[in-house]
Amino acid sequence: MAPRAESAEDDLETTNAFPEINSNRPVVAGDRAILRNGMAYAPSRAPDNIKNAIWAVNTLRRKPYVWGGGHGSFNDYGYDCSGAVSFALHYAGLLDAPLPSNNFRRYGKRGCGRWITIYSRDGHTFAIIAGLRLDTTDMRDGGAVGPRWYADGRDTHGFDARHPAGW
Repeated sequence: MAPRAESAEDDLETTNAFPEINSNRPVVAGDRAILRNGMAYAPSRAPDNIKNAIWAVNTLRRKPYVWGGGHGSFNDYGYDCSGAVSFALHYAGLLDAPLPSNNFRRYGKRGCGRWITIYSRDGHTFAIIAGLRLDTTDMRDGGAVGPRWYADGRDTHGFDARHPAGW
């Protein structure tokens, strides 16, 4: 079983420690996350592991895009698309080792999940977690910016939709 996120956002930026989220766990009422100034607020009705994934990903929001980032270790100085999605799933207790984009095409169950949906195709992966998009591509300019939350959607044509069993 994957360890829960247990260390501070600033600590993750300077060390290899697990992200501490105890001091910064923003919550919003309901069952959909919201985005404020780049920070995701976990929905109060979400299961704890979904909240943990959201809070852990918040610690990545200033990290750069690095091809292969997040694959040697869940805690890295930068992340690629599948490394960021792997990180989120790891802190939700749903993944023990990082996966490349192509492997997400066979991960879990087909279709959209209740809390997490992973969209994958050859060469790119992103996820929708509690209504927010976790992606390394900024659709406004198409550039790779590193792991960020987005409130807007993205065209899913050509992507396989998968979800962790039960989620």
